[in-house]
Amino acid sequence: MLIKLGSKGEKVKLIQEKLGITADGDFGPNTEKSVKKWQSENNLTPDGIIGNSTWSKMFPPVKEDLELNLLIGKVEESVLNQLPNVIAKFSITNKLRLAHFLSQCAHESGNFKFIKENLNYSESALNSIFGKYFKDTPASEYARNPEKIASRVYANRMGNGTEESKEGWKFRGRGYIQLTGKNNYSEFSKFIGEDCVENPDLVSDKYPLASAAFFFEKNNLWRICDMGSSEDVVTKLT
Repeated sequence: MLIKLGSKGEKVKLIQEKLGITADGDFGPNTEKSVKKWQSENNLTPDGIIGNSTWSKMFPPVKEDLELNLLIGKVEESVLNQLPNVIAKFSITNKLRLAHFLSQCAHESGNFKFIKENLNYSESALNSIFGKYFKDTPASEYARNPEKIASRVYANRMGNGTEESKEGWKFRGRGYIQLTGKNNYSEFSKFIGEDCVENPDLVSDKYPLASAAFFFEKNNLWRICDMGSSEDVVTKLT
């Protein structure tokens, strides 16, 4: 990590908020000056550059929180094993963000049990949930056929091709919060450095938690997490 004069983005905003200065996401001379002051006060080399050592001290990792009884025994071990890497890559800088993130993931995945979207809908369920996609075609022709259902209801949106292309099925929901659509898979591929467009099952099999954190990051959901833990905040985040 190297954030310095000229850098821009959400991490810069996070630093500026920590320093108590205007959080415009633009690392300018004033931010550099404030960083140097903070570094001096915290026994770090005052170079005005946010490297790994400054970042770690400014935003202490929450790894120790993973040992709390609130998590152990209530979160799958496979999830706990993924957390350190996800925390290092994304903006999970405090317990509130961690709690919001894990609760949303747990809710969407049946407490971390389901990593691929279940599209085994009956005719009545299709008419109720996806009715607008079956105005001209009987839902009975698609009922209990997940591949056909996904190919139709996700066609021609989110970067997917036509129903005939079956990209709706190829890029159906995967991961703990169901990353969906070719566009999302493409953006996540660029971030993670592996081709999840060519091999979509990487999202569910290798990156179920990272893909969820990516979605939080992409949509700036951490800012909602920071609003607190009230019912209104949880509803807004959901």
